Amino acid sequence: MSVLSSGGSGSELLVPHWLASPDRLQLAAAVRSALGDPGVHPVAHLHLQDVLTELHVAAARDAVWPASAARVRLASGWDADVLPVRLSAAELNAVLALCPLPDDLRARLGGGGA
Repeated sequence: MSVLSSGGSGSELLVPHWLASPDRLQLAAAVRSALGDPGVHPVAHLHLQDVLTELHVAAARDAVWPASAARVRLASGWDADVLPVRLSAAELNAVLALCPLPDDLRARLGGGGA
């Protein structure tokens, strides 16, 4: 499920990546590490900051509207800590290009790996 683009300026397709709590913690740590690199381009820096924001929003969204993700978890057999982290292509590209990720997490995010 994705948020469909309206085609207007600033509209982006957000793709949910269903990540368990340990994956979200690894992603947050990797993004923070990349944000500490002074060589990161300012635009990529903004995308990485947006990823951190989305990690917080995913948890808040589940606290406020738990039924939506719960239905998906029930249908898929996933554990209760799995949440959708919705990322734009630019955010995902910044993560995959700049963040040191474990191979299994990189694969879950669609960037290949193990």
